[in-house]
Amino acid sequence: MAANAAQDKVDVLIYGPSKPVIDGGFPANFVLHKFENQRDLGRLASDVAARIRGIAVTGLVQADAAMLARFPKTEIVSSFGVGYDHIDSKYAAGHNIVVTNTPDVLTEEVADTALGLLIATVREFIKADRYLRAGHWTTQSFPLSPGSLRDRKVGMVGMGRIGQAIARRLDASLVPVVYHSRNPAEGVSHKHYPNLIEMAKDVDTLIAITPGGPSTLKLINADVLKALGPRGVLINVARGSVVDEEALIAALKDGTIMAAGLDVFANEPQVPDALKVMQNVVLLPHIASASVTTRNAMDQLVVDNLKEWFAGKPPITPIPETPVKGR
Repeated sequence: MAANAAQDKVDVLIYGPSKPVIDGGFPANFVLHKFENQRDLGRLASDVAARIRGIAVTGLVQADAAMLARFPKTEIVSSFGVGYDHIDSKYAAGHNIVVTNTPDVLTEEVADTALGLLIATVREFIKADRYLRAGHWTTQSFPLSPGSLRDRKVGMVGMGRIGQAIARRLDASLVPVVYHSRNPAEGVSHKHYPNLIEMAKDVDTLIAITPGGPSTLKLINADVLKALGPRGVLINVARGSVVDEEALIAALKDGTIMAAGLDVFANEPQVPDALKVMQNVVLLPHIASASVTTRNAMDQLVVDNLKEWFAGKPPITPIPETPVKGR
């Protein structure tokens, strides 16, 4: 009886920041091994690593080929977040490892943040808040904001689930929307631009909500920013890697574009001092999905993907590249 009970145990690696919903979400037959980063992972005994069958990646920690190779019995990697460029999905697919992410449950929250960041940027809300707190309003009214949604046209860089949710909000705000992606999005009526620079020439606002990874590395570069022009505003709620950060800093300094609102950065949590001192930039610490409600739902989906898999069912939200095994 004891031998059968031992065979039913499922060893799972919890890799990344500790989260209550994930830490407490598994039934008794799951044996959890918790490590927050690759340095800590060095303490994991090789005999335990050999038993790991599932991995929950709870943050933007790197699960590259070398890391995954340490766990030869791994069947599934359940990753927190929509983006999964921190997971070596090519290695996983080549070794018959399922990879899942947490789409849908954060779509509306991220879309809310994108629109809020856009409005805060063009209307200078953060600057106005500081103006009031410093006591300046008692002597002089805050200057009129040079930017407004009322005379803008937005170009979406990416038109997936979140991009479409942002577009719905802009439609309701009577702001014209077009988009760039590799292929036209199914069921989307907005104009599609195959060429990003051509779209940037035709709009004055870019909202980046495209996946990270090599295919989009520095997609928004100096040429794109120049095409956007001096009234241009860039909003990035995608990945920091999508924007050439040095080119963006130069464009903001010399007036190539007017302003930027950024939730993500190239080397998080490090943010260039050049951005911190600028008055025409709104900076957020990667919080697009960071409400208690939404993060709990994302954490639960990480758990549920693992539970479903080890109950003999298909994963709930496999990434497109994953080799979903028959169930």
